[in-house]
Amino acid sequence: MSGVKWQAFALVLVGAAGFSLVGLAPAANPNEQVVAPEANVQDRDKINAPGSKVWVFDFKFKGPRLIKVDVPGRGQKVCWYLWYQVINNTGEPRTFIPDFELVTHDRGTVHHDQILPKVQDAIRQVEDPTDFYKIKNSVTMAAEPIPPSRPNAAPRPVTGVAIWDDVDPDSNRYSIFIAGLSNGWAVTDPIPPDTKPVVRRKTLQLDFKRLGDRYLQRSEEIRFVAPAHWIYRGSQLKVPGLPAPEAPK
Repeated sequence: MSGVKWQAFALVLVGAAGFSLVGLAPAANPNEQVVAPEANVQDRDKINAPGSKVWVFDFKFKGPRLIKVDVPGRGQKVCWYLWYQVINNTGEPRTFIPDFELVTHDRGTVHHDQILPKVQDAIRQVEDPTDFYKIKNSVTMAAEPIPPSRPNAAPRPVTGVAIWDDVDPDSNRYSIFIAGLSNGWAVTDPIPPDTKPVVRRKTLQLDFKRLGDRYLQRSEEIRFVAPAHWIYRGSQLKVPGLPAPEAPK
């Protein structure tokens, strides 16, 4: 092959290689996990069917992390937080009213997400120093609907953070339950001796384990235990005109 032809051939190869590289999707962040909507036998409708009455958000998260902050009125605290993003692929704007609950399985404690502005600002400096994502807390997240992502377009995630400042340092096994990601709910029979039906919400359950001890608490020691679970979990949700368990509305 002559020199001119070889140069032309090389240019074609480089161009083809460049085209292929441009078409590749960027590698996912290994610290992030994506949870897609999944059906549950208690769903009142097929979640992926057109016109379904049950919608579910997509959810992306990083494993819980620790940050030490001087909390006003409480002193210096080791706070736990969960960075997450909500993606609305339901086709319509939907309001997300977050309900985060952290349960320790080995200590038997329950912890609810808290609004701590100074902690949130410290988290922003670590996770989003340029304030590109506009990280929201559970109150500001619910202030306006999550916009729908367009088909065949880049997703439109909304970023938030859940914060806890009272997690038992001796706990090594726990779950985070997230309600509000779906409008799915069901009614089941009362649990004796209670006589009232139990209202259950479609909830995302994320399980974790921590490898260190109370004297060596590091974010790197917290591991996600796959898979994630979409469950129906009992709640304090008040439903006017509660239907019978056999025929939920």
